[in-house]
Amino acid sequence: MAALLEMMVGGGLFGGLFSFLVPLWASAVLLGLLVGWAWKPKWADMVVAGGGGQSLGEAVEKHLGIGFNSLPSLDSLKTLSHSCISWVSEERSEKGEGEAVACSPTPMERDQSVVNIDDFQYLRRLVEMTDGGPVWHQMMDRTLPTMSYQAWRRDPETGPPQYRSRTVYEDAAPELVRDFFWDDEFRGKWDDMLLHAATLEESRGSGTMIVHWIRKFPFFCSDREYTIGRRIWKSGGSYYCVTKGVAYPSLPRHNKPRRVDLYYSSWCIRAVESRRGDGQLTSCEVLLFHYEDMGIPWEIAKLGVRQGMWGCVKKIEPGFRAYQAARQAGGPLSRSAEMAQINTKVDEDYLRSMELIDPSESDVATVKKPWRENIPKFLIVGGAVALACSLDRGLLTKAVIFGVARRFAKLGRTVNQRATP
Repeated sequence: MAALLEMMVGGGLFGGLFSFLVPLWASAVLLGLLVGWAWKPKWADMVVAGGGGQSLGEAVEKHLGIGFNSLPSLDSLKTLSHSCISWVSEERSEKGEGEAVACSPTPMERDQSVVNIDDFQYLRRLVEMTDGGPVWHQMMDRTLPTMSYQAWRRDPETGPPQYRSRTVYEDAAPELVRDFFWDDEFRGKWDDMLLHAATLEESRGSGTMIVHWIRKFPFFCSDREYTIGRRIWKSGGSYYCVTKGVAYPSLPRHNKPRRVDLYYSSWCIRAVESRRGDGQLTSCEVLLFHYEDMGIPWEIAKLGVRQGMWGCVKKIEPGFRAYQAARQAGGPLSRSAEMAQINTKVDEDYLRSMELIDPSESDVATVKKPWRENIPKFLIVGGAVALACSLDRGLLTKAVIFGVARRFAKLGRTVNQRATP
């Protein structure tokens, strides 16, 4: 399920931006050539005129009086820090003997900040809708013969938009669905945006993993890189699967692909009654909670999700059915699917003793912002031009700024027209 939002944004954002990205791109290139030629420095004239046999680098050094080798390296400005915290394993043996699993401690097991009991409790509150966040607004409700899908979104005061979805697969066991979403080796057969997946660390005691993903984005965006910590808890017949972005200093950062730091994608998987109405728990419900900061303006990301949501959801179900058929045929388990079967057991009495937030606190209505209606169009567009020219973030960022400005300007004009008697 972690692939869903990227697939939505990638497809929907491409369609939404393409209509004005191409003419803007061409205009920007022409404008850049004109302005660049008008403001060219003296050393550029030297190079164009021949420069007396000098290379570009020599001409610049002569004009500026410095050599490139004297400039400080950006790599020397980067520092990495990593703190190790002792890890206490909570995993019990699968045999029900009530003894902790004995295993050699790894650096990941000594670091409680990877994925711990607090993450499980947070996911539990999201499932029970007692996390105290804003109210969820429904976006979609679709049904296929073997699958039904519902989606909601909410906008917290700080941070990116958050998404909640409920998918029910007919004739599916929760354990198989759990393995399917954990199986990075099989994911490449149905998730065409996954370019690379590798396990950085794993604990056979708790089932905790740190994985490295690189996901493909449209051509006008750089690819995205993730370091994800993940772990599964089991309570009764429900599986609480937590995946979130974690720091991994030993993996160096690069300009491309761009690393995503804020990432959360977790789900609860459990058996539910089939919609055939026979009273049998032969269907599987997946409650997904997802948010991340991909470096794309949130308003544009929301537009991409709305446009690409259903098309992306429909692609997952055939992938699951192919996985189901392969497992029924006796196919071997992958390494990551084996790790999905190592779960931390949580006693239901412990869940009942957890202190939960008052459910009424989660019903916070979203307040509309009327300030947009009173902003003149020229002020919006002018501010967008100033902002776009002051940010050195590449063409996509400038295109996004102009697109959002144009959208708000049209919104204000529409409101004013309606208000005119």
